[in-house]
Amino acid sequence: MNIHEQRHRGMHLNDQALFSGEQLHRLHDAVYEFCWLLDRGYARHSVIRLVGDHHQLTKRQRLAISRAACSSSNRELRKATCLRMEQTKDRQLVIDGFNLVISVETAMAGGLLLRCCDGCIRDIASIHGTYRLVHETRQAIELIGNVLQDFSPASVLWLFDKPVSNSGRLAEMVRDIAKVHCWNWQAELIGNPDQVIRNSGKVAITSDSAILDGGVQWLNLGAYLITHHFHESWLLDFSDALNKT
Repeated sequence: MNIHEQRHRGMHLNDQALFSGEQLHRLHDAVYEFCWLLDRGYARHSVIRLVGDHHQLTKRQRLAISRAACSSSNRELRKATCLRMEQTKDRQLVIDGFNLVISVETAMAGGLLLRCCDGCIRDIASIHGTYRLVHETRQAIELIGNVLQDFSPASVLWLFDKPVSNSGRLAEMVRDIAKVHCWNWQAELIGNPDQVIRNSGKVAITSDSAILDGGVQWLNLGAYLITHHFHESWLLDFSDALNKT
């Protein structure tokens, strides 16, 4: 196996300390406050600094609460446009490739996942234009494919950010796996996948808030996979943060 595929997308060195015990209670309070401020019109970048400074959070903790939180109106929109798995039969699907694959890789490697206020499962990996295949990548794609095929979609289009390193290798792996299993898949490299997904008219598979808040019909595949295939995953649940009293 290539050296680039030897790594895992598991927990970071300090994650156990940053996301457990008293720190976890602090993060739950922070997510509630984050949502409260969003509901009152505060800008997200201002809220990250305000709440993060108040609770003395690290950069990684701030990333986690930012991904976990959303406004009440955005949560209701996302809930209204989310389809059940059974509703994907004979539908055309479009997958936000890195968004989904990295979360599944993280689950397989025992890394930290968040069940967010909108019910989405998100990781806190930050690839910053650089992606490397890991030991779990092929297995993650095959699991995604096997689950989707159970619901008989008409077609599946995977989109990957062209500027991100190794996006071509990942797209080629998707094509190879699809060929082996005779799945009706395509994989393309796109400069701006978010915009293409929003305008595609297909059912989106993503947890990207910028896409979901565009009102697209979408499938919460990440949450389905965690519920049915990763019972022992390291999952922090912030889904009830907006209901805190």
